Amino acid sequence: MELNGARVLVAGATGVLGGAITTELADRGARVALAGRAGSRLAHAARTRPGTPTVSFDAYAPESCARAVREVAAAWGGLDAVVVAFGSVAFGLAAEVGDKVAEHLMAVNHLAPAAFFRAALGILRPGSAIAAVTGVVAERPQPRMADYSASKAALTAWLDAVRREARGAGITVLEIRPTHLDTGFAERPVTGTTPRLPEGGDPRQVAVGVADALEADAELLRSGPDGGPVVERRAR
Repeated sequence: MELNGARVLVAGATGVLGGAITTELADRGARVALAGRAGSRLAHAARTRPGTPTVSFDAYAPESCARAVREVAAAWGGLDAVVVAFGSVAFGLAAEVGDKVAEHLMAVNHLAPAAFFRAALGILRPGSAIAAVTGVVAERPQPRMADYSASKAALTAWLDAVRREARGAGITVLEIRPTHLDTGFAERPVTGTTPRLPEGGDPRQVAVGVADALEADAELLRSGPDGGPVVERRAR
């Protein structure tokens, strides 16, 4: 897709990775709308990007996710891409995490992105795209992260199925699957203690890769052996 002039909604734009993606897309000429939780961070994002549309949503309320898509599409007369870059993490033994936390992770990491995309798929035209951040745990689940890994793997499975549905409509489904990034995300778990993690990658590199992948109509962005982003036209 051509990013210059494209209308893109970034959900999670107030986060480190979402903010980096927003900046990169805007630098390439995209018209970007910012979606995040209502509060000071969304207000700050609006102040730092004057004239940029903002919309709030609650990741625990799927209807608010769909409403965010509809509001931006109505204001702009359509959308060309929806990028989801938010999530929630928890650490601990599976027997100790608890059902409420497991339900929360599945709601935020799988059901909320799916709600954004369900609304978008009813609006997007051929040549458009949806994109979501999953993570390497979706393909390599980790101990003490069982429910977090499962929630991201569920989103990967959903994207894989929808990708095959959307190809015939000319809509690209991009999965963004980086290794651990230096965003502070892992230091804010819903429960548990953050384990020792490898040095995090640069979210700005991933943001560049996301923009490159969207321009190439790619289906997968993963981390290479050196940690840098690798764009793959077809998901495996």
